[in-house]
Amino acid sequence: MVSRISRRCFCSVITPQPWLFVGLGNPGDKYKTTRHNVGFQMMDAFAESQGIPMDEIHFKAFFGKGFVGGVPVLLAKPQTYMNLSGESIGPLAAYYKLPLNRVVVFHDDMDLPCGVLRLIPKGGHGRHNGLKSVIQHFRGNTEFGRLRIGIGRPPGQMDPRAFMLQNFNATAQGRIDAALEEGVVALKELVAKGLTEAARCFNTQQKYKHIRLQTMPV
Repeated sequence: MVSRISRRCFCSVITPQPWLFVGLGNPGDKYKTTRHNVGFQMMDAFAESQGIPMDEIHFKAFFGKGFVGGVPVLLAKPQTYMNLSGESIGPLAAYYKLPLNRVVVFHDDMDLPCGVLRLIPKGGHGRHNGLKSVIQHFRGNTEFGRLRIGIGRPPGQMDPRAFMLQNFNATAQGRIDAALEEGVVALKELVAKGLTEAARCFNTQQKYKHIRLQTMPV
């Protein structure tokens, strides 16, 4: 548990205000490489790229803190299972007294082709149960950022729930690996320039990628 002294030092003394980045997923090796866990994968890639260990347990989440270009960042992976993610993130944001416009949630998205990303400043839950839980614990407030990570649609009549809990095939995993690298760059830009400015350039690039991948099989 992070001490109150640590909280005061990290949030009250340092300027600017921290960002809270949250990756959504399910805990345990059974789910580690599934489509539904790309939020965790994005968090792992970002934390590793910045040399930030996530070796604390804080509000039911694996947690780490560090700096990106002198700006403080808080990183969290809730261990509550996806559908209860808000039980971790709601109290965590409240503990650090963060406005929701300093929170960005990474999550899988079937409405985007596999490997396509989007940065957005707010939005609904889009039938995503992890986001539903987060919004519920933010008292219905949807004014927090998202990094949407495309996993594509299930083939044919396949149950979407079964699709999300499958591993990627080799082609799809290659797209995800490339997307994680792009996501790390985008998140560094976000910290440096803010969500709105980072999203403007990044989403334009991803739009062309979206068009290109729509016609390519996975």
